[in-house]
Amino acid sequence: MFPTLFRWGGFSLHAYGLFIAVGFLIGIGLALKEARRQGIPGERILDLALYIIISAIIGSRLFYALIHYPQYLKDPLSIFKIWEGGLVFFGGLILAFIVGGWYIKKTGLPFWETADLLAPSLALGQVFGRLGCLAAGCCYGRPTQVPWAVTFSHPECLAPIGIALHPTQLYESGAALALFFLLILLRRKKFFAGQVMVAYLFFSGWARWLVEFFRGDYRGNLLGGGWSDTQYLSGLIILFSLGLGVYLLKKMKKL
Repeated sequence: MFPTLFRWGGFSLHAYGLFIAVGFLIGIGLALKEARRQGIPGERILDLALYIIISAIIGSRLFYALIHYPQYLKDPLSIFKIWEGGLVFFGGLILAFIVGGWYIKKTGLPFWETADLLAPSLALGQVFGRLGCLAAGCCYGRPTQVPWAVTFSHPECLAPIGIALHPTQLYESGAALALFFLLILLRRKKFFAGQVMVAYLFFSGWARWLVEFFRGDYRGNLLGGGWSDTQYLSGLIILFSLGLGVYLLKKMKKL
């Protein structure tokens, strides 16, 4: 596709980084709008978003480095080159969930109401993030002959060049967009606090698990068994979301 949009002197604007930035900005704007509607201080949401962004980038990069550790043992400093691609979304989600939860508790914000507020923004951020992956050629699919296959030709692409591949980036981007609209509807008709976040974790976990079968890049095989490491992580997130949903529903019925 077009991994580098333009170069000027020593500066390069990478499409991957641009899409990530756009996704974060739109997601933050959406969260601020909902926060105002619910009477939650906007400055708290902005601070929370900053913590989430930083922790998501660190977590997703560290998980990617763990999966591809032989590469980074040879060149440790390359771990900082995130503009070249190489982020595992669920690694970022886990660390962002921990850090975000800590900040929400620390500031006294309503925990699950704030989580529900943020869930659609997370899905929308995934939409743009995967478009950035498509531009960079990372997270590419297996070779295929389906009519909607994509073929990369740019020499800087991370995907194999000149081979028709499953557009797995678009599969996940499309799933995230559908999930975004589902979460917006659910936010208006939820039965208990935290339900929107539970739905986000459950459906994004399933989407990632399914898309993994069409992926062609290496996603780790430390655990074996025919699944990628990311699929095992997706399965754990699905199970966690189910357990969390049951817990929150029971908690609501006791009130």
